[in-house]
Amino acid sequence: MHTYKRRRVGVGVIALALGVAMVPGTVGAQDDGLTVGVSWNNYNEERWAKWDEPAIKAALTELGAEYISADAGSSAEQQLADVENLISQGADALIILAQDNLAILPAVQSAVAQGIPVVGYDRLISDAGAFYLTFDNVEVGRLQAAAVFEQVPAGNYVFIKGNSADPNADFLRQGQQEVLQAAIDSGAIVNVGESYTDDWKPEVAQTNMEQFLTLNNNDVQAVVASNDGTAGGAIAALEAVGLAGQVAVSGQDGDQAALNRVALGTQTVSVWKDARQLGDAAGRIAVQLAGGTAVDAVEGAAPFTTPDGVTVSSILLAPNPITQANLNEVVDAGWITTEALCQGVPAGTVSVCP
Repeated sequence: MHTYKRRRVGVGVIALALGVAMVPGTVGAQDDGLTVGVSWNNYNEERWAKWDEPAIKAALTELGAEYISADAGSSAEQQLADVENLISQGADALIILAQDNLAILPAVQSAVAQGIPVVGYDRLISDAGAFYLTFDNVEVGRLQAAAVFEQVPAGNYVFIKGNSADPNADFLRQGQQEVLQAAIDSGAIVNVGESYTDDWKPEVAQTNMEQFLTLNNNDVQAVVASNDGTAGGAIAALEAVGLAGQVAVSGQDGDQAALNRVALGTQTVSVWKDARQLGDAAGRIAVQLAGGTAVDAVEGAAPFTTPDGVTVSSILLAPNPITQANLNEVVDAGWITTEALCQGVPAGTVSVCP
Protein backbone atom coordinates (compact mmCIF):
# COMPACT_ATOMS: atom_id res chain seq x y z
CA MET A 1 0.00 0.00 0.00
CA HIS A 2 1.10 3.57 -0.66
CA THR A 3 2.18 5.76 2.22
CA TYR A 4 3.07 9.40 1.83
CA LYS A 5 5.52 11.64 3.58
CA ARG A 6 4.86 15.29 4.09
CA ARG A 7 6.70 17.26 1.44
CA ARG A 8 7.19 20.86 0.41
CA VAL A 9 7.85 22.15 -3.04
CA GLY A 10 8.92 25.71 -3.67
CA VAL A 11 5.68 27.67 -3.96
CA GLY A 12 5.55 30.34 -6.60
CA VAL A 13 1.84 30.86 -7.01
CA ILE A 14 1.54 33.06 -10.07
CA ALA A 15 -1.38 31.38 -11.78
CA LEU A 16 -1.49 33.61 -14.83
CA ALA A 17 2.17 33.02 -15.59
CA LEU A 18 1.52 29.27 -15.45
CA GLY A 19 -1.57 29.55 -17.61
CA VAL A 20 -3.80 27.87 -15.03
CA ALA A 21 -7.55 28.51 -15.18
CA MET A 22 -8.00 29.29 -11.50
CA VAL A 23 -11.37 28.98 -9.80
CA PRO A 24 -12.72 32.19 -8.28
CA GLY A 25 -11.83 32.40 -4.61
CA THR A 26 -8.61 30.38 -4.92
CA VAL A 27 -6.28 30.82 -1.97
CA GLY A 28 -2.53 30.93 -2.57
CA ALA A 29 -0.25 28.57 -0.68
CA GLN A 30 1.88 29.74 2.23
CA ASP A 31 5.35 28.56 3.25
CA ASP A 32 4.14 26.71 6.35
CA GLY A 33 1.56 23.95 6.64
CA LEU A 34 0.13 21.79 3.90
CA THR A 35 -1.28 22.80 0.54
CA VAL A 36 -4.06 20.80 -1.12
CA GLY A 37 -4.68 21.25 -4.84
CA VAL A 38 -8.13 20.59 -6.27
CA SER A 39 -8.59 19.83 -9.96
CA TRP A 40 -12.18 20.45 -11.03
CA ASN A 41 -13.29 18.86 -14.29
CA ASN A 42 -15.91 21.55 -14.95
CA TYR A 43 -16.51 24.20 -12.33
CA ASN A 44 -19.61 25.51 -14.12
CA GLU A 45 -21.85 22.78 -12.70
CA GLU A 46 -24.02 24.22 -9.92
CA ARG A 47 -23.00 21.98 -7.06
CA TRP A 48 -19.21 22.40 -7.19
CA ALA A 49 -19.14 26.11 -6.38
CA LYS A 50 -22.22 26.11 -4.18
CA TRP A 51 -21.56 23.10 -1.97
CA ASP A 52 -18.46 21.01 -2.64
CA GLU A 53 -15.79 23.70 -2.79
CA PRO A 54 -16.90 25.61 0.34
CA ALA A 55 -16.96 22.34 2.30
CA ILE A 56 -13.47 21.38 1.12
CA LYS A 57 -12.17 24.86 1.97
CA ALA A 58 -13.76 24.83 5.42
CA ALA A 59 -12.21 21.47 6.28
CA LEU A 60 -8.78 22.57 5.07
CA THR A 61 -8.99 25.85 6.96
CA GLU A 62 -9.91 24.01 10.15
CA LEU A 63 -6.89 21.74 9.71
CA GLY A 64 -4.51 24.59 8.89
CA ALA A 65 -4.06 23.64 5.24
CA GLU A 66 -4.20 25.90 2.20
CA TYR A 67 -6.39 25.51 -0.88
CA ILE A 68 -5.41 25.98 -4.52
CA SER A 69 -7.44 24.88 -7.53
CA ALA A 70 -7.85 24.78 -11.29
CA ASP A 71 -10.78 24.26 -13.65
CA ALA A 72 -10.32 22.02 -16.70
CA GLY A 73 -13.50 23.23 -18.41
CA SER A 74 -14.53 19.67 -19.37
CA SER A 75 -11.20 19.09 -21.16
CA ALA A 76 -9.34 15.90 -20.25
CA GLU A 77 -6.20 17.32 -21.87
CA GLN A 78 -6.42 20.54 -19.87
CA GLN A 79 -6.89 18.56 -16.68
CA LEU A 80 -3.55 16.80 -17.22
CA ALA A 81 -1.86 20.21 -17.46
CA ASP A 82 -3.82 21.46 -14.45
CA VAL A 83 -2.57 18.64 -12.25
CA GLU A 84 1.03 19.32 -13.28
CA ASN A 85 0.57 23.00 -12.49
CA LEU A 86 -0.98 22.30 -9.09
CA ILE A 87 2.03 20.16 -8.25
CA SER A 88 4.41 22.89 -9.43
CA GLN A 89 2.60 25.32 -7.10
CA GLY A 90 3.46 23.13 -4.13
CA ALA A 91 0.46 20.85 -3.67
CA ASP A 92 1.17 18.29 -0.94
CA ALA A 93 -2.00 16.37 -1.87
CA LEU A 94 -4.45 16.44 -4.76
CA ILE A 95 -8.21 16.11 -4.92
CA ILE A 96 -9.17 15.27 -8.51
CA LEU A 97 -12.66 15.30 -9.99
CA ALA A 98 -11.73 13.43 -13.16
CA GLN A 99 -13.14 14.41 -16.52
CA ASP A 100 -11.99 11.08 -17.98
CA ASN A 101 -10.95 8.26 -15.67
CA LEU A 102 -8.50 6.80 -18.18
CA ALA A 103 -6.99 10.00 -19.53
CA ILE A 104 -6.17 11.22 -16.00
CA LEU A 105 -4.11 8.13 -15.09
CA PRO A 106 -0.68 9.42 -16.24
CA ALA A 107 -1.06 12.54 -14.08
CA VAL A 108 -2.21 10.48 -11.09
CA GLN A 109 0.63 8.00 -11.45
CA SER A 110 3.15 10.84 -11.77
CA ALA A 111 1.82 12.49 -8.61
CA VAL A 112 1.90 9.25 -6.60
CA ALA A 113 5.43 8.53 -7.80
CA GLN A 114 6.46 11.94 -6.43
CA GLY A 115 4.92 11.15 -3.05
CA ILE A 116 1.87 13.32 -3.60
CA PRO A 117 -1.32 11.49 -2.55
CA VAL A 118 -4.44 11.67 -4.69
CA VAL A 119 -8.11 11.59 -3.68
CA GLY A 120 -10.38 10.59 -6.55
CA TYR A 121 -13.30 12.88 -5.80
CA ASP A 122 -16.84 11.72 -6.61
CA ARG A 123 -15.57 9.80 -9.64
CA LEU A 124 -13.46 6.67 -9.74
CA ILE A 125 -9.79 6.81 -10.69
CA SER A 126 -8.72 3.21 -11.29
CA ASP A 127 -5.30 3.31 -9.66
CA ALA A 128 -4.36 1.64 -6.38
CA GLY A 129 -2.49 4.77 -5.30
CA ALA A 130 -5.60 6.97 -5.49
CA PHE A 131 -8.12 7.04 -2.64
CA TYR A 132 -11.72 6.77 -3.90
CA LEU A 133 -14.27 9.01 -2.19
CA THR A 134 -17.82 9.20 -3.44
CA PHE A 135 -21.42 8.47 -2.63
CA ASP A 136 -22.53 4.89 -3.29
CA ASN A 137 -23.39 5.31 -6.95
CA VAL A 138 -24.77 1.82 -7.45
CA GLU A 139 -27.14 2.55 -4.57
CA VAL A 140 -28.05 5.89 -6.17
CA GLY A 141 -29.07 3.96 -9.28
CA ARG A 142 -31.15 1.56 -7.20
CA LEU A 143 -32.92 4.44 -5.46
CA GLN A 144 -33.63 6.18 -8.76
CA ALA A 145 -35.12 3.07 -10.30
CA ALA A 146 -37.08 2.15 -7.18
CA ALA A 147 -38.79 5.55 -7.02
CA VAL A 148 -39.73 5.44 -10.70
CA PHE A 149 -40.81 1.80 -10.53
CA GLU A 150 -43.06 2.51 -7.56
CA GLN A 151 -44.89 5.07 -9.68
CA VAL A 152 -44.74 3.14 -12.96
CA PRO A 153 -44.53 -0.65 -12.40
CA ALA A 154 -45.17 -1.37 -16.07
CA GLY A 155 -44.68 0.48 -19.33
CA ASN A 156 -42.13 1.83 -21.77
CA TYR A 157 -38.92 3.05 -20.10
CA VAL A 158 -36.17 5.30 -21.45
CA PHE A 159 -32.70 5.32 -19.86
CA ILE A 160 -30.77 8.59 -20.08
CA LYS A 161 -27.30 7.71 -18.86
CA GLY A 162 -24.33 9.89 -17.95
CA ASN A 163 -21.06 10.55 -19.74
CA SER A 164 -19.51 7.36 -21.14
CA ALA A 165 -16.03 8.39 -19.89
CA ASP A 166 -17.31 8.64 -16.31
CA PRO A 167 -17.45 5.27 -14.48
CA ASN A 168 -20.34 6.63 -12.40
CA ALA A 169 -22.55 6.41 -15.46
CA ASP A 170 -22.22 2.65 -15.52
CA PHE A 171 -22.37 2.25 -11.74
CA LEU A 172 -25.69 4.10 -11.77
CA ARG A 173 -26.98 2.01 -14.65
CA GLN A 174 -25.95 -1.16 -12.80
CA GLY A 175 -28.03 -0.18 -9.79
CA GLN A 176 -31.00 0.74 -11.95
CA GLN A 177 -30.87 -2.60 -13.73
CA GLU A 178 -30.71 -4.54 -10.45
CA VAL A 179 -34.05 -3.06 -9.40
CA LEU A 180 -35.77 -3.32 -12.78
CA GLN A 181 -34.37 -6.59 -14.14
CA ALA A 182 -37.21 -8.82 -12.99
CA ALA A 183 -39.87 -6.53 -14.48
CA ILE A 184 -37.88 -6.29 -17.72
CA ASP A 185 -37.55 -10.06 -17.87
CA SER A 186 -41.30 -10.48 -17.34
CA GLY A 187 -42.09 -7.99 -20.08
CA ALA A 188 -43.82 -5.57 -17.71
CA ILE A 189 -41.14 -2.99 -18.50
CA VAL A 190 -39.86 -2.45 -22.03
CA ASN A 191 -36.61 -0.59 -22.64
CA VAL A 192 -37.49 1.60 -25.64
CA GLY A 193 -34.43 3.83 -25.59
CA GLU A 194 -31.04 4.08 -23.91
CA SER A 195 -28.16 6.47 -24.48
CA TYR A 196 -25.11 7.97 -22.85
CA THR A 197 -25.04 11.77 -22.47
CA ASP A 198 -21.85 13.50 -23.59
CA ASP A 199 -20.35 15.39 -20.63
CA TRP A 200 -23.68 15.03 -18.78
CA LYS A 201 -24.97 18.00 -20.80
CA PRO A 202 -28.71 18.72 -20.37
CA GLU A 203 -29.01 19.82 -23.99
CA VAL A 204 -27.62 16.48 -25.16
CA ALA A 205 -30.07 14.66 -22.89
CA GLN A 206 -32.89 16.74 -24.33
CA THR A 207 -31.91 15.88 -27.90
CA ASN A 208 -31.65 12.19 -27.08
CA MET A 209 -35.03 12.25 -25.33
CA GLU A 210 -36.63 14.03 -28.28
CA GLN A 211 -35.36 11.26 -30.55
CA PHE A 212 -36.71 8.52 -28.28
CA LEU A 213 -40.09 10.22 -28.12
CA THR A 214 -40.21 10.45 -31.91
CA LEU A 215 -39.17 6.81 -32.36
CA ASN A 216 -41.90 5.68 -29.95
CA ASN A 217 -44.68 8.06 -31.03
CA ASN A 218 -44.48 9.65 -27.55
CA ASP A 219 -45.47 6.33 -25.97
CA VAL A 220 -43.13 6.58 -22.97
CA GLN A 221 -44.22 6.18 -19.35
CA ALA A 222 -40.93 6.52 -17.45
CA VAL A 223 -37.49 8.05 -17.83
CA VAL A 224 -34.63 6.85 -15.66
CA ALA A 225 -32.31 9.84 -15.98
CA SER A 226 -29.02 9.54 -14.13
CA ASN A 227 -28.66 13.06 -12.72
CA ASP A 228 -30.66 16.25 -12.35
CA GLY A 229 -29.10 17.90 -15.38
CA THR A 230 -30.07 15.06 -17.69
CA ALA A 231 -33.46 14.90 -15.98
CA GLY A 232 -33.97 18.57 -16.79
CA GLY A 233 -33.13 17.95 -20.44
CA ALA A 234 -35.51 15.00 -20.61
CA ILE A 235 -38.29 16.98 -18.94
CA ALA A 236 -37.81 19.84 -21.43
CA ALA A 237 -38.40 17.32 -24.23
CA LEU A 238 -41.46 15.97 -22.42
CA GLU A 239 -42.83 19.49 -21.93
CA ALA A 240 -42.60 20.11 -25.67
CA VAL A 241 -45.04 17.26 -26.32
CA GLY A 242 -47.30 17.91 -23.33
CA LEU A 243 -46.10 14.98 -21.22
CA ALA A 244 -44.27 16.74 -18.38
CA GLY A 245 -45.81 15.56 -15.11
CA GLN A 246 -47.34 12.52 -16.75
CA VAL A 247 -44.08 10.61 -17.16
CA ALA A 248 -42.04 9.53 -14.13
CA VAL A 249 -38.49 10.93 -14.21
CA SER A 250 -35.56 10.29 -11.89
CA GLY A 251 -32.46 12.37 -11.16
CA GLN A 252 -29.79 12.94 -8.54
CA ASP A 253 -27.74 15.70 -6.85
CA GLY A 254 -30.51 17.72 -5.20
CA ASP A 255 -30.10 20.66 -7.60
CA GLN A 256 -32.45 23.50 -6.69
CA ALA A 257 -34.20 23.39 -10.07
CA ALA A 258 -34.70 19.65 -9.72
CA LEU A 259 -36.11 19.89 -6.21
CA ASN A 260 -38.50 22.53 -7.47
CA ARG A 261 -39.50 20.12 -10.25
CA VAL A 262 -40.13 17.44 -7.61
CA ALA A 263 -42.41 19.88 -5.78
CA LEU A 264 -44.13 20.74 -9.07
CA GLY A 265 -44.56 17.06 -9.92
CA THR A 266 -42.58 17.02 -13.17
CA GLN A 267 -39.70 15.05 -11.60
CA THR A 268 -40.35 12.02 -9.42
CA VAL A 269 -37.15 11.86 -7.38
CA SER A 270 -33.81 13.56 -6.94
CA VAL A 271 -31.41 11.35 -5.05
CA TRP A 272 -29.76 13.81 -2.69
CA LYS A 273 -26.07 13.49 -2.08
CA ASP A 274 -25.24 16.11 0.52
CA ALA A 275 -22.09 17.44 -1.12
CA ARG A 276 -21.14 19.20 2.11
CA GLN A 277 -20.40 15.79 3.62
CA LEU A 278 -18.34 14.77 0.60
CA GLY A 279 -16.31 17.97 0.49
CA ASP A 280 -15.62 17.87 4.21
CA ALA A 281 -14.45 14.25 3.99
CA ALA A 282 -12.23 15.00 0.99
CA GLY A 283 -10.42 17.82 2.76
CA ARG A 284 -9.81 15.73 5.86
CA ILE A 285 -8.66 12.66 3.94
CA ALA A 286 -6.30 14.73 1.77
CA VAL A 287 -4.64 16.18 4.86
CA GLN A 288 -4.35 12.74 6.48
CA LEU A 289 -2.70 11.31 3.39
CA ALA A 290 -0.36 14.27 3.00
CA GLY A 291 0.67 13.75 6.62
CA GLY A 292 1.78 10.19 5.95
CA THR A 293 -1.35 8.07 6.51
CA ALA A 294 -1.51 5.05 4.20
CA VAL A 295 -4.51 4.94 1.86
CA ASP A 296 -5.82 1.79 3.55
CA ALA A 297 -5.34 3.29 7.03
CA VAL A 298 -7.80 6.15 6.54
CA GLU A 299 -10.56 5.77 9.12
CA GLY A 300 -13.61 4.13 7.58
CA ALA A 301 -11.78 3.03 4.42
CA ALA A 302 -12.76 -0.24 2.77
CA PRO A 303 -11.44 -2.02 -0.33
CA PHE A 304 -13.29 -1.39 -3.58
CA THR A 305 -12.69 -3.43 -6.72
CA THR A 306 -12.93 -1.38 -9.90
CA PRO A 307 -14.53 -2.74 -13.08
CA ASP A 308 -11.05 -3.48 -14.45
CA GLY A 309 -10.02 -5.44 -11.37
CA VAL A 310 -7.95 -2.86 -9.48
CA THR A 311 -8.43 -2.75 -5.70
CA VAL A 312 -8.55 0.77 -4.29
CA SER A 313 -9.23 2.09 -0.81
CA SER A 314 -12.56 3.85 -0.63
CA ILE A 315 -15.28 5.48 1.39
CA LEU A 316 -18.79 5.42 -0.06
CA LEU A 317 -21.27 7.78 1.57
CA ALA A 318 -25.00 7.02 1.78
CA PRO A 319 -27.40 8.88 -0.58
CA ASN A 320 -30.96 9.93 0.26
CA PRO A 321 -33.87 9.88 -2.25
CA ILE A 322 -36.02 13.01 -2.13
CA THR A 323 -39.61 12.79 -3.33
CA GLN A 324 -42.66 14.92 -2.60
CA ALA A 325 -43.13 12.88 0.58
CA ASN A 326 -39.90 14.06 2.25
CA LEU A 327 -39.09 17.43 0.68
CA ASN A 328 -38.98 18.87 4.18
CA GLU A 329 -35.62 17.15 4.72
CA VAL A 330 -33.74 19.36 2.27
CA VAL A 331 -35.40 22.47 3.68
CA ASP A 332 -34.66 21.49 7.28
CA ALA A 333 -31.02 20.81 6.34
CA GLY A 334 -30.62 24.29 4.89
CA TRP A 335 -29.98 22.87 1.41
CA ILE A 336 -32.75 24.95 -0.18
CA THR A 337 -35.13 27.65 0.98
CA THR A 338 -38.87 27.11 1.05
CA GLU A 339 -39.22 30.01 -1.37
CA ALA A 340 -36.91 28.42 -3.95
CA LEU A 341 -38.38 24.97 -3.47
CA CYS A 342 -41.97 26.12 -3.82
CA GLN A 343 -41.62 28.55 -6.72
CA GLY A 344 -44.69 28.13 -8.93
CA VAL A 345 -46.12 25.35 -6.78
CA PRO A 346 -49.86 25.81 -6.13
CA ALA A 347 -50.48 26.32 -2.40
CA GLY A 348 -51.42 23.16 -0.56
CA THR A 349 -50.42 20.68 -3.29
CA VAL A 350 -47.25 19.74 -1.37
CA SER A 351 -47.13 19.77 2.42
CA VAL A 352 -43.86 21.69 2.61
CA CYS A 353 -45.22 24.49 0.38
CA PRO A 354 -47.64 26.74 2.25
